[in-house]
Amino acid sequence: MAGKPKLHYSNGRGRMESIRWLLATAGVEFEEQFIEKKEDLEKLRNDGYLLFQQVPMVEIDGMKMVQTRAIGSYIAAKYNLYGKDLKERAWIDMYVEGTTDLMVMIMYHPFEPADTKEKNLALIIERATTRYFPVYEKALKDHGQDYLVGNKLSWADIHLLEAILMVEEFKPDILSAFPLLQALEGRTSNIPKITTFLQAGEATERWEGCCHSEEEIQYLIVWLLQKITQP
Repeated sequence: MAGKPKLHYSNGRGRMESIRWLLATAGVEFEEQFIEKKEDLEKLRNDGYLLFQQVPMVEIDGMKMVQTRAIGSYIAAKYNLYGKDLKERAWIDMYVEGTTDLMVMIMYHPFEPADTKEKNLALIIERATTRYFPVYEKALKDHGQDYLVGNKLSWADIHLLEAILMVEEFKPDILSAFPLLQALEGRTSNIPKITTFLQAGEATERWEGCCHSEEEIQYLIVWLLQKITQP
């Protein structure tokens, strides 16, 4: 019998949090090995466990998986959260990637210089309400179903719920103009396994409590600069 998945990351949300959400929704118990100091990361690198010398890394099914997207795709497919065919997976991928764009902006926010935080928070709110959330609201309206893809809970819905909760930390009424997303939030939040995960408290800690490696912060800075210069 395979052991529990083991997650290697810092003791914070960051780029591992979406993996925790997927596993929790699937009802999969997992262990966490927190990287608390530079030597912990160096040991993983020296032992050859990190394919590209960086975390997140998840030990699952005899593999040491890296790259957040690859880990997410594997877990979503393994636990039937990735659509029934290639077309549905393509839609799930598009939604997940779009949501990730918004989430990375939020991940970087705690590390921004004080004199730019207010401006960039306004940008996050603007992008959420004019670029991202309207897409999901329209999708739900057009097909009239409960979930984004195939009328069945998928990675796309789970990822979106995580993003909504993240933005609500800054603007609780962010969904006031999106009634179908409000309904989706309520529907998915009340799924028993998700409710249990949220009640555990780990998913609702403030971003200021998370930690990132210096390399990850630099990656987020470069990525965000690319995004905010796009029209």
